[in-house]
Amino acid sequence: MPTGLWAALARSWTAPWRAPSFWGAYAAGAQVAVLRVVTDGAVFAWLCDVYVEPAHRGRGVGSALVAAAVADLEGRGVRRMLLATRDAHEVYAAHGFTSLADPGMWMERDRRDLRPSRLTPES
Repeated sequence: MPTGLWAALARSWTAPWRAPSFWGAYAAGAQVAVLRVVTDGAVFAWLCDVYVEPAHRGRGVGSALVAAAVADLEGRGVRRMLLATRDAHEVYAAHGFTSLADPGMWMERDRRDLRPSRLTPES
């Protein structure tokens, strides 16, 4: 049986990337929040969208969604999760998220400046 780094990584290579998973929160039959995760289903997940309607913020709705997603992912064996947030660090910290241990190893390719904004009308 193979051992070492490549054997450890083989688990993630053999698991196909899955379509995004969604969690929702509802009040009086209407959806008030959504959380989206993209994962390989094996070792890594990206919590890429968490949105709570303004009227329902501050009530623990987002926190409940994060708790449900984290529990589900950990139950499937996913051990590394990543997200980005502008203003909800305390929500995620309560569920074990921390700043990147080694931000120097992460890179990005951000080309948002090359596409028209969806928020402004096109000329």
